[in-house]
Amino acid sequence: MKRTIITAAIMALALPAVADETHTPADGWNEGGGEQDEALGLEPDLENGLYVYEICSACHGVNGWGLVDGTFPQIAGQHPNVTIKQLADIRALNRDNPTMYPFALPSEIGGSQSIADVAAYMAALPMNPEPGYGEGDDLEHGAKLYAENCVECHKANGEGSNEEFYPRIQGQHYEYLVRQYQWIKEGKRRNANPEMVEQIQWFTERDTKAVLDYVSRMNPDPAMVGDPDWSNPDFDW
Repeated sequence: MKRTIITAAIMALALPAVADETHTPADGWNEGGGEQDEALGLEPDLENGLYVYEICSACHGVNGWGLVDGTFPQIAGQHPNVTIKQLADIRALNRDNPTMYPFALPSEIGGSQSIADVAAYMAALPMNPEPGYGEGDDLEHGAKLYAENCVECHKANGEGSNEEFYPRIQGQHYEYLVRQYQWIKEGKRRNANPEMVEQIQWFTERDTKAVLDYVSRMNPDPAMVGDPDWSNPDFDW
């Protein structure tokens, strides 16, 4: 495998992730501690990030684009703090993910340093230019719901916030968004922000489909998006 580490773009992310001091244990959903706090303070080693990502690529693909049908999400371009939190939560059994759990164990990918490394590697992967969408027949309603309910955390264009641990949801596969949304609403995704859990309880099926279809069509910064035929050069055997 050629270990090119995707050029200088990825090198810009070789910095310690930034912890968010605005969140406290009282928030519940983002208590931090343990591996999360450890990984947030480490400087990523991108060579090791690539090594760890080889395990992730079995499901998420060498590009990090996941599957259009939503079986596996796009993780390319995700904020490193978000990835660190999710991996730490899965390993600490704060988030139930039986499919991913065996592959996220320290015995498979290493300790806190590896979490920081692979999070930085994923963050710099160019995003999928052709994610999975919904039916596209109720986007005006979706836009209204998003503006009224989602902007405060996920920001105006679904870009989220690295510092606040809010995920980038723009351009995520529609079917994956629907599944995670439903799990959050039902309390199955235990590390979700409780404010979101409460907020979406009144959403109807129409509301859910409309707003998530709208989100899936939000366009990231063009500089973050790959060409449709892009193939990760780090996996050029």
